[in-house]
Amino acid sequence: MNILKMGIQEQLQHKINFKTKPLGALGKLEKIALQIGKIQNTLSPNLQQPTIVIFVADHGIAHEGVSAYPQEVTYQMVMNFLAGGAAINVFSKQNNIDLKIVDAGVNFDFEPHPNLIHAKIAKQTQSFLHTQAMTETQLQECFLKGEEIVEEIYQKGTNVIGFGEMGIANTSSATLLMSVLCDLPISKCVGRGTGLNDEQLNHKIEILEKAKEKHQTNTPMDVLQAFGGFEIAQMCGAMLAAFKKNMLILVDGFIASSAFLVGYSINKNILDNAIFCHLSDEYGHKNMLDFMGVEPVLNLQMRLGEGTGCAVAYPIIQSAINFLNEMASFESAGVSQKES
Repeated sequence: MNILKMGIQEQLQHKINFKTKPLGALGKLEKIALQIGKIQNTLSPNLQQPTIVIFVADHGIAHEGVSAYPQEVTYQMVMNFLAGGAAINVFSKQNNIDLKIVDAGVNFDFEPHPNLIHAKIAKQTQSFLHTQAMTETQLQECFLKGEEIVEEIYQKGTNVIGFGEMGIANTSSATLLMSVLCDLPISKCVGRGTGLNDEQLNHKIEILEKAKEKHQTNTPMDVLQAFGGFEIAQMCGAMLAAFKKNMLILVDGFIASSAFLVGYSINKNILDNAIFCHLSDEYGHKNMLDFMGVEPVLNLQMRLGEGTGCAVAYPIIQSAINFLNEMASFESAGVSQKES
């Protein structure tokens, strides 16, 4: 067998298969190693300066009673991120991941901070129960901001970028994006978000069904303009920009996946560079991942957002790279292979 005549995928698969283990014994780790090797077009891939970006914004729909928490929790959580007190801070620190917070449209004026990126479009979107969430100009600005943020991170040497979010009521935006783009009823997409009771959930469903009926949308960008949040739109633009840079894209839970869904609806090839880090406990997430035909790395019954799924899954992704690069082959270790 002439390995040099193989394509990169065949060479990678050969390298994986001839490690000192039964064929396929490392399961998903083998798939992850193969994927990253293909992205980087090398038999010895590496992860450089991993960064998670949390996009944060407020939503006009929050004033319609679709969340269990008041809107001011959005800016309060940004302050918590910047102070290092949130779950994502703990997990990022544990795994040596750089963390950046983006004010995409929070209803608060923040002081400068080294980890805060000021990209505010407005202090919140409009309520999509009454009008489009944002104007076409605002949507275009979101994509430009997302691209600029990725460019700056890329220039610092990062080749793996994770996406998280925060924004009271953003599960409502994500639900509508999913419902329209996946052509599924609201009931197959909606969840309890921050912890709604049955009565509150029924109210949320009623509001979202009314909003869906109000807006006639044709393209992914139309859907995003009608129902998206500034953080979701910037994240979508950033994901598409990261794909153009051939970066490894780590996708968090339900809301981050809804941003990815819009990007996927624009360019399906973005799937090649994406790893879906966990299955959120938010009801619609599994249906969304099934629609895109993808399998998450973890299922820990998490539904926090913030990019926490990316941070928790990162050591597993690193393990996939390490076994590919450092594990002995049958030949190099002098270990006998399975008899044919």
